[in-house]
Amino acid sequence: MKHSDILKNALLMGAITFAGSSQAQDRETGMFAPLPSSTVGPMVDQAKGFLVEDLGDGLYWLTEGIYQVMFLTTGEGVIVVDAPPSIGQNIINAIASVTDEPITHVIYSHSHNDHIGGAGIFPAGVTIIAQDLTTEHLKNKNDPNRPIPTQSFAESMTLKVGSQTLQLDYRGVNHSAGNIFIYAPAQKTLMLVDVIFPGWTPFPELALAQSVDGFLEAHNQILAYDFDHFIGGHINRMGTRQDIETQQEYFGDIVQAAGKANGAMDFGAAFGEAAERGGHNNTWAFVKILFDAVTQQCADEVEAKWIDRLGAVDVFTFDHCWTISEHQRID
Repeated sequence: MKHSDILKNALLMGAITFAGSSQAQDRETGMFAPLPSSTVGPMVDQAKGFLVEDLGDGLYWLTEGIYQVMFLTTGEGVIVVDAPPSIGQNIINAIASVTDEPITHVIYSHSHNDHIGGAGIFPAGVTIIAQDLTTEHLKNKNDPNRPIPTQSFAESMTLKVGSQTLQLDYRGVNHSAGNIFIYAPAQKTLMLVDVIFPGWTPFPELALAQSVDGFLEAHNQILAYDFDHFIGGHINRMGTRQDIETQQEYFGDIVQAAGKANGAMDFGAAFGEAAERGGHNNTWAFVKILFDAVTQQCADEVEAKWIDRLGAVDVFTFDHCWTISEHQRID
């Protein structure tokens, strides 16, 4: 079963809620820390299966509580950004609930299945737009659920349809190669997927970023745009400039804490623990103990500061510390 299906099923069964009452796991007690108010977003009517918010001037935000889509009415057709399979047919239903315009254009934020694996629902003949690296990847995959783009660009593209304009920009690898910025200037709304998780710490290992440097730099790149609304592709609410600045501060603390921990490596203690556990000549046991200690030192420092500011800090900060500290050691 795909991750998106697992999450969708859990949401429908009520296993995942966003009311601020969940707990994140404490290593000693097994309990989870209470979620701060930053995680609270609009509630999705689970009987309906989706929520649509009008951002003004024909732009809409759509979510089922875990994944997000943006769509824009133009007077000549609808432009849709992304097609998560967890939302599926409800993308069509949500659009139909606010307009009778046909879907004419689809934009892929990037190539990952959990964000565009439902694109097979769109009518034949739609224009599908992506960055060149995404297009090349999808040609190699030949996945009918992710139709190959019909239009592609390298660095920037201005899409004008009817009365509306979207600016598409590629600023290098961050979460993945081909992951683009989608900007609606008239509505002052920016979409960049799998980098910013408003109110929450990101998914493990910088949301599985292909480039640590690119992921960190993307925060500055986002803040260079003039926007009021930010759509990150995940979790249950949109973001603001403050959310980007908050996440940037969080990762700044991780970078600093990881550097401090790397500089204080205790090789003797790690060697001694490995020997005590039967790994006297086991190089990988020694390395794991050493690096886990570095990661834990980083995580302990950062979690203490951020546990009341971002959701699930105690769940994934260790993973982020591991990724950053390893990046510092090898690059």
